[in-house]
Amino acid sequence: MKRIIPFLILYVFIAFPLRAQYEYTLKQCLEEGLMNNYSLRITRNEELISKNNATLGNAGFLPTVDLTASYTGTADNTNTEERETGITTKQRGVFDQTLDAGLDVNWTVFDGFSISTTYKQLQELKRQGETNTRIAIEDFIATLTAEYYNYIQQEIRLKNFRYAVSLSKERLRIVEERYHIGNFSRLDYQQATVDFNADSAQYMKQQELVHTSRINLNELMAAKDVDRPIQVRDSVIDISDFLDFNDLWNSTLTANASLLRADQNSVIAQLDYKKVLSRNYPYVRLNAGYGYTLNKYDVNATRSRSNWGFSGGVTVGFNIFDGNRKREKRNASLAIRNAQLEREELEQGLRADLSNLWQAYRNNLRLLSLERQNLIAAKENHDIAKDRYLLGDLSGIEMREAQKSLLDAEERILSAEYDTKMCEISLLQISGKIMQYLED
Repeated sequence: MKRIIPFLILYVFIAFPLRAQYEYTLKQCLEEGLMNNYSLRITRNEELISKNNATLGNAGFLPTVDLTASYTGTADNTNTEERETGITTKQRGVFDQTLDAGLDVNWTVFDGFSISTTYKQLQELKRQGETNTRIAIEDFIATLTAEYYNYIQQEIRLKNFRYAVSLSKERLRIVEERYHIGNFSRLDYQQATVDFNADSAQYMKQQELVHTSRINLNELMAAKDVDRPIQVRDSVIDISDFLDFNDLWNSTLTANASLLRADQNSVIAQLDYKKVLSRNYPYVRLNAGYGYTLNKYDVNATRSRSNWGFSGGVTVGFNIFDGNRKREKRNASLAIRNAQLEREELEQGLRADLSNLWQAYRNNLRLLSLERQNLIAAKENHDIAKDRYLLGDLSGIEMREAQKSLLDAEERILSAEYDTKMCEISLLQISGKIMQYLED
């Protein structure tokens, strides 16, 4: 047993991670992540695609210009029988050639406002691409901020467990000394050993959780070495208690990115409806061209013929019936209504989420205040128990209970701080204020 205890002490207290090579504030983590995160880079590329699509040419405003050329060769065998004489003339391997080259311009001048509506729709899709990028950025900031404070939480918990091991180690030292002089029984010695081993095992498990959180943080920042050692500059979970519900809700109605995207979906649905209505108008199309044609004849009286020159025309048309217009109009009208309903449903859901998070936020603040008072009492209780234990007036089990009460009080405070911070992050994200973490 004497050999096992020093080994555990050596493992727990010497096997600390090497000094971190990187030290980060939350702002630095966010800046690096926003620059390198793979998902955000994909989202930004998708935004660029929607931006590239929002052009006059893609909407159909501009004419199309085609340069064409063709060559045709025919080799024919011909039998010609004259009606009067009955003489048959045979021609074999008659080879005629035709060469065409031309420049054609086609332009839809008017298409029942469909072209202008399409352009507006492309512009709205461009804005929606920007909104999607904003939503992705806000989600990322919330996720990385939560992981950042989770890492702090795990580090604090590791520190608490390290302290628990030191208390158990000190208790084991006292019991071992008194056991050898006969003041404590072997049962006391065994119980102290069991408690020390249990605390050591818990400490080692916590090291794994710290490692996992560090990996997650590096992955979010898209670090090439996800296992790199890092150190965060913050050592406590700072809590903001200045949030106001009415301010959060008003900000949600005006700045929430999901609501903005829902409004954009409604505009796009209305533009789809206008595109269907545009088919009730006539269309006007212009065409012009310049061409050159060369024909070569093998046996014709004319050896060759060439033509070149301009051509042009205008087409005016009106689609009277296509069998789908009424159906598409009804569906487009329903799509507008659905977009409005989805927006209303989203607003209601955000109100419910905000109310629930606000209640949890305020309750956690009150709970945190209560737990801080409990921690003071738990520390006093532990100090008293330690003095009595040293005097021999307290059993090892009672001493262990006092120690456990202290550690439980510290754990409850840590959990309350972290839960409050998670509520704060969610409230700021819903209200569109999550970007303020980049300003701190």
